[in-house]
Amino acid sequence: MLLCKARLVGLQLLISCCWAFACHSTESSPDFTLPGDYLLAGLFPLHSGCLQVRHRPEVTLCDRSCSFNEHGYHLFQAMRLGVEEINNSTALLPNITLGYQLYDVCSDSANVYATLRVLSLPGQHHIELQGDLLHYSPTVLAVIGPDSTNRAATTAALLSPFLVPMISYAASSETLSVKRQYPSFLRTIPNDKYQVETMVLLLQKFGWTWISLVGSSDDYGQLGVQALENQATGQGICIAFKDIMPFSAQVGDERMQCLMRHLAQAGATVVVVFSSRQLARVFFESVVLTNLTGKVWVASEAWALSRHITGVPGIQRIGMVLGVAIQKRTVPRLKAFEEAYARADKEAPWPCHKGSWCSSNQLCRECQAFMAHTMPKLKAFSMSSAYNAYRAVYAVAHGLHQLLGCASGACSRGRVYPWQLLEQIHKVHFLLHKDTVAFNDNGDPLSSYNIIAWDWNGPKWTFTVLGSSTWSPVQLNINETKIQWHGKDNQVPKSVCSSDCLEGHQRVVTGFHHCCFECVPCGAGTFLNKSDLYRCQPCGKEEWAPEGSQTCFPRTVVFLALHEHTSWVLLAANTLLLLLLLGTAGLFAWHLDTPVVRSAGGRLCFLMLGSLAAGSGSLYGFFGEPTRPACLLRQALFALGFTIFLSCLTVRSFQLIIIFKFSTKVPTFYHAWVQNHGAGLFVMISSVAQLLICLTWLVVWTPLPTREYQRFPHLVMLECTETNSLGFILAFLYNGLLSISAFACSYLGKDLPENYNEAKCVTFSLLFNFVSWIAFFTTASVYDGKYLPAANMMAGLSSLSSGFGGYFLPKCYVILYRPDLNSTEHFQASIQDYTRRCGST
Repeated sequence: MLLCKARLVGLQLLISCCWAFACHSTESSPDFTLPGDYLLAGLFPLHSGCLQVRHRPEVTLCDRSCSFNEHGYHLFQAMRLGVEEINNSTALLPNITLGYQLYDVCSDSANVYATLRVLSLPGQHHIELQGDLLHYSPTVLAVIGPDSTNRAATTAALLSPFLVPMISYAASSETLSVKRQYPSFLRTIPNDKYQVETMVLLLQKFGWTWISLVGSSDDYGQLGVQALENQATGQGICIAFKDIMPFSAQVGDERMQCLMRHLAQAGATVVVVFSSRQLARVFFESVVLTNLTGKVWVASEAWALSRHITGVPGIQRIGMVLGVAIQKRTVPRLKAFEEAYARADKEAPWPCHKGSWCSSNQLCRECQAFMAHTMPKLKAFSMSSAYNAYRAVYAVAHGLHQLLGCASGACSRGRVYPWQLLEQIHKVHFLLHKDTVAFNDNGDPLSSYNIIAWDWNGPKWTFTVLGSSTWSPVQLNINETKIQWHGKDNQVPKSVCSSDCLEGHQRVVTGFHHCCFECVPCGAGTFLNKSDLYRCQPCGKEEWAPEGSQTCFPRTVVFLALHEHTSWVLLAANTLLLLLLLGTAGLFAWHLDTPVVRSAGGRLCFLMLGSLAAGSGSLYGFFGEPTRPACLLRQALFALGFTIFLSCLTVRSFQLIIIFKFSTKVPTFYHAWVQNHGAGLFVMISSVAQLLICLTWLVVWTPLPTREYQRFPHLVMLECTETNSLGFILAFLYNGLLSISAFACSYLGKDLPENYNEAKCVTFSLLFNFVSWIAFFTTASVYDGKYLPAANMMAGLSSLSSGFGGYFLPKCYVILYRPDLNSTEHFQASIQDYTRRCGST
């Protein structure tokens, strides 16, 4: 309550000062007042303000020559027409007469003074201090206007403590919808919140991400620019340049020249101008003067359809103008009403009597001098704005209609407080010339915007409606076929800092703005994530991507599958070897007592054939998807089987050397070897050593199935880990040592009897074994792909085949095809021949 009283004291002082310092001998026009049962106030800019230095707080006199505002005049007449229609209506407020008091608010001081007069008590010149503001009855019940956001905010702040309804026809700032500050404010023009969202959608639709932003220094421009910057940057649009034109800006002054230079240097094709009409004209006169062309200018609703702007000389050369405009509406009888006013005889202005309020700015001499041929032309922009003032009057009338209970056909007459009318205005919902008039909780209208483009036919200006914007949520509907772009081949102009990157290229920001970037291809194994600011992100473990990819692809899982041709060939070869080993075992068992089988080792041959068969069986573990049993057995079983075969081969060769060369020379060693079963002991010890190596390998460096991801970016290699372990190397080196031992023993027996001389075949088989494994390790050093297990298997198969072919195949040939050589006589003859050769040497 103390705050309200303090504000009221301030208001009293203010109105007293204004009256004291502004009392001039001025006149008032009868067109500005109309008596009635209930009065409305209208605040309209019939004249333009002027900058001047004042040394005391006096009210500006608006009625000056060369300052007439045609746009404000149409608003003024729209309210007068609306009140006249309502008073002549038998359906709306029957038996009630509305009156008005209209004021010319050409300046802030005139606007404040008019607002204070509205709040004064009827027939008095002051505002009374009252404890209960709900029962305060000012001169008028509601206020229509004023025009700009600055003046509307001032008026709304003064009227709010008294809850006097105020409906603005042009103040669109979002801040005015804050009911805690402006509880009695409503409007018939859309909220700038929706205008800003519409502009952002317009920029997004055409891909304009690099823009310049210019605003006027009033609340409308500054708040609009701030809101647009916040929303645009939130949607990925960058502001290349932003500036606010000062209220004192003039064409050609240093401030405007600097602004033009920065606009040209910013490099943005699209410039959004969120400005009042007055400063927008100064701006575009400067644009024409600077010859700043080739741009796309996005207009706010304040000047999008204003003749004040389209009348700038040379403006048709500046480029393309798109704009957001309030929907085109028509006040049906306004033109005829203005014509009738121009033709009518006007009463002479009333003089300012001594003791009356002066400087009320209720005078327009130029208006009174209009003739039918000199009256201002009613253009589209002024008509739409006039309609907003017109429907504001009807909104008040409908609210009063409900408050007075006029639905019964007769209105009750009684005292009405402003707050009561405010409640009813919020509830109105009616059709006015097929247009729905209603307000939301914030006092904003249920309306929409048009999206327009300027058109020029020589010097003649017009505009095209491209589409509309509706809410909420805000949606943009544009017919692009109607747009005639100024560029080559009717192409949409580009306004970007950096062109879009090719597919699979990430943006690397090069400056302060994220819209300015270089394009760098995403590396292999990464993809372009458009949802994360176009950054390259690594693919998942089971995925891959080539360089410059927008997506990841599943990796191909590869292993030596059974259905492949290579697998079938190796499988057939290994099976054939296994069958040959089994057949040879049967053949040797059938001819076990023959000299060939006995000289080959007798029953020891079955151990050798069995070890080769075990090695052959282990090779089946290389086919198909690796499993734990296959990984554990395939290399270890092969190594152990081949060790047994090599041990037998070594001891067999060594034993022949002992018999033929050392039995007579070193009889003691020979007898010890025979008596202690040296051959069997050597095979057992050698095999057990390899068995221990293999067991250690399986326990310490356990071969396991693994998924290998590093070698090929697009493949997952299913393999065993055995070749990467020390156990495998030890087992292989041990077999290499045995191979060398067998080769040495076979070479030492190269001069033995022919039937016992196996040096050539064994040497060949062991050399083939060495070559096979050398070839495998050479291949493994340069190739580690899918068929490496096949190469491993081929090396093992070659080793087994060379061992079998070098040792057993010649003996099988003798048994099957040369039975004459498989006799005791032939062997004895061979031994005797060896004995003679040894004796002769």
